[in-house]
Amino acid sequence: MDRFLVITNERKDKDNVITKQIADYIMSSERKCSLIGTLELENDKIRPGIDVQCAIILGGDGTIIRCATHLMDLNLPILGINLGTIGFLAEIEKNHIKEALDRLFEDDYVLENRMMLSGELHVANNKASDINDGLTTGYALNDIVITRKGLSRIISLQIYVNDQLVDNYRGDGVIISTPTGSTAYNLSAGGPIITPKADVMVITPICAHSLSPRSVVISAEDVVKVVVRRSKKTQDDEAIVSYDGQTVIDMGTEDEMLIRKAQHNTRLIRLNQTGIYEILRSKLTGGSDLQIL
Repeated sequence: MDRFLVITNERKDKDNVITKQIADYIMSSERKCSLIGTLELENDKIRPGIDVQCAIILGGDGTIIRCATHLMDLNLPILGINLGTIGFLAEIEKNHIKEALDRLFEDDYVLENRMMLSGELHVANNKASDINDGLTTGYALNDIVITRKGLSRIISLQIYVNDQLVDNYRGDGVIISTPTGSTAYNLSAGGPIITPKADVMVITPICAHSLSPRSVVISAEDVVKVVVRRSKKTQDDEAIVSYDGQTVIDMGTEDEMLIRKAQHNTRLIRLNQTGIYEILRSKLTGGSDLQIL
């Protein structure tokens, strides 16, 4: 590789100290480098037709997740430099940056495709809406989450897979997660950890009003439909849907969210030979209690 796009989380790299070091090293090696901040990227400031082969993202897992949907049309492989905490996706630490760049220069790496989700919000036909004539689409690398809005009461959700009813969840909401997102909100809600190469999705209830809520693991080829139902005759449920915790859209009674595997993947560059189980043991405590699929 010899053409790079360096994307920096400005809050993680104050005064762009590390960014400048990376840019200087790339250009001193007679290779090309373009720089952009995450705020510029999110405002669609990346120029069309930019001639780069790789995106180097400085931040943490959250930064990579935020950038993934903005980069998916470019189909760029991503290398994460960890300036955050855990670092499941951003595997390169600050003291190994030059070694990592040398590996990229020599094309000494492997690519790992991570599944993404697409979600389509269908607003009920009997309601006025300014959301793109009743339909809006979003994408997520980690998860799509439908939850109660603000201080609203317990919400009632009907979950379908391929139009077959799976369950009625009454509680705080539901998470539909990719294998990548299984170590995020899904894990906190009691869902299983899924190995990254598994071609599946996970449906996990959030604080379900039940004695035995369970996650459901389904094929990545399935289509999930989540319908907001009325909990009480006098109450219209208020809910929100969020894509990777970023884009947030209101939902109401009888609105439907269709979730499926996206056509795009996030392509992660892997330089280390560390296996997923070793990463889990080193990054998470209480590993002996984890359910890994």
